[in-house]
Amino acid sequence: MLETSLYSPVKGFLEGLGFAVKGEIGGCDLLALSADCPPIVVICELKLQFNLELILQGVDRMAASDEVWLAACMSVRGKGRETDARFRNLCRRLGFGLLGVSANGQVHVLLSPMAMAPRRDPRRRSKLIDEHRRRQGDPVAGGGSRAPIMTAYRQEALACAAALTHGPKRPRDLKPGMPNAPEILQHNVYGWFVRIDRGVYDLTASGREALQRWPQHHQALAAVD
Repeated sequence: MLETSLYSPVKGFLEGLGFAVKGEIGGCDLLALSADCPPIVVICELKLQFNLELILQGVDRMAASDEVWLAACMSVRGKGRETDARFRNLCRRLGFGLLGVSANGQVHVLLSPMAMAPRRDPRRRSKLIDEHRRRQGDPVAGGGSRAPIMTAYRQEALACAAALTHGPKRPRDLKPGMPNAPEILQHNVYGWFVRIDRGVYDLTASGREALQRWPQHHQALAAVD
């Protein structure tokens, strides 16, 4: 069983509370935003068992969120940490919410999060919100995937690569539909682009391979003719 198996039921639970949920954003297994302005930021970390590492992850996320939830599998015999009064009391004192996921995918609220006043990290919080809003859809299940994360930047780079399949282009040709195109082409983080003339870019072989590897993403984005 993988931690990613917990993602779907926990996501459904938070969506039922009115949050927009996406996985693997800024190192967080799950990031949820409310529709408020500014939004309520909820971070949830997933583990197969309730343990100290899960609590330490929650502590690290406190400065960037309004609420922290910790989710793990319910023990089969009911003798796991979720029944340990000391464990639950520690989470209560930290203000964490606890979610237990049963074998059939049912989510149980073991402890509701309490309003705390930790020291905030506005810059980190802002980066999480920006990545959540820029990312198209929810392409990555939270919970420790080893595959490259489909970030908003990677999605935008794929859109630029898809546009170049029609032939070499200048950054200004792509900018109307992709404001970050000049930066993406010039920095060439993934090695997908090559400058063939002054201000003119084309695709490299690795760029074409990327389009084949993630066709479901660039096909969903608007192409630029």
